[in-house]
Amino acid sequence: MDRTPGWSVRLKLTLSYAGFLMIAGGLLLGAVWVFLLRYVPRRETVLVHGTSVFVSLGRGGLVRDFAPAAAILGMFLLVFALLGGWLLAGRMLAPLTRITDATRTAGTGSLSHRIALPGRKDEFRDLADAFDAMLARLESHVAEQQRFAANASHELRTPLAITQTLLDVARNDPNHDNGELVDRLHHLNTRAIDLTEALLLLSRSDQKSFTPEHVDLSLIAEGATETLLSFAEEHGVTIETSGDMAQTNGSEALLLQLATNLVHNAIVHNLPQQGAVWVTTGAHPERVVLTVENTGAQLTPQRVSTLVEPFQRGTERIHSDHAGVGLGLAIVKSITKAHNGNLILAPRPAGGLRVTVQLPAASPYPGRK
Repeated sequence: MDRTPGWSVRLKLTLSYAGFLMIAGGLLLGAVWVFLLRYVPRRETVLVHGTSVFVSLGRGGLVRDFAPAAAILGMFLLVFALLGGWLLAGRMLAPLTRITDATRTAGTGSLSHRIALPGRKDEFRDLADAFDAMLARLESHVAEQQRFAANASHELRTPLAITQTLLDVARNDPNHDNGELVDRLHHLNTRAIDLTEALLLLSRSDQKSFTPEHVDLSLIAEGATETLLSFAEEHGVTIETSGDMAQTNGSEALLLQLATNLVHNAIVHNLPQQGAVWVTTGAHPERVVLTVENTGAQLTPQRVSTLVEPFQRGTERIHSDHAGVGLGLAIVKSITKAHNGNLILAPRPAGGLRVTVQLPAASPYPGRK
C-alpha cells in the first residue's frame, strides 16, 4: 500500500517529550512567579533598622530580574528536551527497528531468521517473541508443503511413467497380449484417480467449508465398519465395534471418511493371519472419543509420530493392491483439525497401533460458538 510520507515515530516521540517538558517547566515557573508575587510589594520600599538600610524591590524590579532568567531557563529546557527526547526515543524504538528488519527479511522469503530480542519481558519482547513463533510455524508449514508437493509429484508421476512404458511396449510389440495390458492400465488409472480424489478431499477438509450438524460417532463407526466388513474378511481380520453414543457437531460426510480411513488402515496394516480391529466410542462432559486399535507389527514411538505425514505407509513406503495412496492418516489429521479436535497415535504394547480421535462434545446449537 502506497502511503503519503509523514513524520517518523521517533520525531513524534521527541516532540511529545519536549512539549511535555516545556509545559511542565512553564507550569513550574508560573508557580514560582505566583509565589514570589504573593510576598513582593507593589512598590519599592526602604526599611531602616538602626544603622542598616534595607531596600525591597517592587514588582517592577522583580520582572526585570526574573524574566531574563526565566527565558534563558526555558531555552535550556527546550534544547535539553529535544536532545534528550531524541536519544530516549531512539533507545526505546531500537527493538521495533529490529522487528521491522526481521519482517523485511521474512518478506524476501527467508523464514529462518529470528529476532531473538534480549532483555526482560515487556511489550516489545512480547511482540518479538510472537513474531519469532509465527516465523517458526511458517517455516515448518512451508517445509511441510514442499515435502508434500514433492511426494505428491512422485506419487502421480509413478503411474504415469509406468503407463507410458506399457504403451511403448505395446506399440513396439503388436503381437503382445492386450488383455493383460488393459488390466494393468486400468489398475494404474484407478490408482491415479484414487490419489487425485484423496488430494481433493484433503484440500476440502483443510478449508473447513462445511455446515456443522449433530453427528453420533457411534453410528459413524458402525457405518464405516459395515462398509469394510467384506474387505476385512478377505484379509482374515475380525472387527469388533462397541461403545456409547458420542454426539458431536461437524460434517457427517467428513467424519464418515475419517472413520473409514482409520478402519481401512487398521485392516491393511495388520497381522498376515488372524488379525483383529477394535472400534470403540465414548462420551465425556466436554469431548467425545473415537478409538481404533489393531494388531500388527511392533512400532516405535518415533515411527508412529511420522505416520500422519502424507504418503507414509506402515513401516515403509510400499505399494500394493490395498496399501492405499498414502494419505489416509493425513486426511484423518486434517479432518480432526477442521473439527477442532485432537489426534493421538500410540503403539500398542502387543504390536499394532492405537488411534484416538478426540472431538468437542455437541453443543445445543451447531454452528454457534
